[in-house]
Amino acid sequence: MNAVVIAVIVMLLLSLFRVNVVFSLITGALIGGVIGGLGVEGTIGAFSEGVGGGANVALSYAMLGGFAVAISSTGLPNALVEVVLKYVGNKEEARTKKLPKALIVFFILLMACFSQNLIPIHIAFIPLLIPPLLQILNELEVDRRLIACVLTFGLVTPYMLLPVGFGQIFHEIIVTNITESGLTVAMDDITKAMIYPAAGMLCGLLIAVFFSYRKPRKYEKSVMPAAAAATEGYSKSGVAISVAAIIAALAAQIWTESMVFGALAGIVVLYASRALRWNEADNLLTDGMRMMAFIGFVMIAASGFANVMSATGDVERLVEQAAALIDGNQTLGALLMLIVGLLVTMGIGSSFSTIPIIATIFVPLALELGFSPMATIVLVGTAAALGDAGSPASDSTLGPTSGLNVDGQHNHIWDTCVPTFLHYNIPVILFGWIAALIL
Repeated sequence: MNAVVIAVIVMLLLSLFRVNVVFSLITGALIGGVIGGLGVEGTIGAFSEGVGGGANVALSYAMLGGFAVAISSTGLPNALVEVVLKYVGNKEEARTKKLPKALIVFFILLMACFSQNLIPIHIAFIPLLIPPLLQILNELEVDRRLIACVLTFGLVTPYMLLPVGFGQIFHEIIVTNITESGLTVAMDDITKAMIYPAAGMLCGLLIAVFFSYRKPRKYEKSVMPAAAAATEGYSKSGVAISVAAIIAALAAQIWTESMVFGALAGIVVLYASRALRWNEADNLLTDGMRMMAFIGFVMIAASGFANVMSATGDVERLVEQAAALIDGNQTLGALLMLIVGLLVTMGIGSSFSTIPIIATIFVPLALELGFSPMATIVLVGTAAALGDAGSPASDSTLGPTSGLNVDGQHNHIWDTCVPTFLHYNIPVILFGWIAALIL
């Protein structure tokens, strides 16, 4: 049995049985490494080498958490809540109105989509936007699983479809790796091909919105971390400084291409303006970092898991084994390629890192099976994007959880990963499979 398949299955099963995701990743890596021939010492060594790759992401999350709580202390979230409540009506009216719920969901969807293309900040907006909105979402009795699906759709679909921001990087990686594997394609072809799996994502979103999670769901009154709820009121000057800090953070992040230095720039503005009091700053920033610590540890463990899987050599072997099973059958070939992509991305947690792994085998195999260039793009692009929604180690699921679980009422696996897996990976496989056969 392939070590990667076993490792991913172990990790997912443990997670589903509510074993901590970090321990699930470490256990899956250990079992996969031993089965893959690395031995215990070799597996530990590969894991230890890999964890360094997640350190930057973990530090980014910690800094964002600190910045988010610092912003909360200025009163900006309270101002945001008041503005939103002004448009959705008072609390009693809010429960009976469908329009306010629709407007808030649409607003969150827009922000998530913009974070990939228009203002490429990825998940940095989530700890700033979602926690203050939980009070309103609770009043409207919005199912947080719906918000998780909305956020994940916005974090994944735009980069799949549009060659702007993170989408440009994703499309360039597809073009580069497909071309290096023997098939020349153009950037313009990627959007035309990826419209099919993107339609699968849209289908999943519509099912989540209009069927799965349309019923009200009650939550206890949100109990925010002490630092985040420190300010009951707000001042215009505090709000203005907060907005300036956010602009500085976004500008610095885009300029440096680092969430760490983006958050640092925002915190410096708060310090310099004295909106963040020196005698309170240490406790506030520490509370914020603690809020995001879980996600940071997951990303570190995921990086070690991915390195162990790469060290076994079974990722490439998995692709080759799938190719051997196909035996010239186009229909079976397309389905197996997509499933392999799903398994690899579920374990690694990154669509971008999956493309180089699968393209070297998938492209020659697709050409041998008689797939057109457009169908080949669909297979490679869809196989890579599969699993980004639903993977416990993906920032497309970790990001939504970081905002929705601030008060401890949203489970990462059962409220984010399982809903997004079911609503997105199943229709994306179906749409990508059909597209590969008809193009």
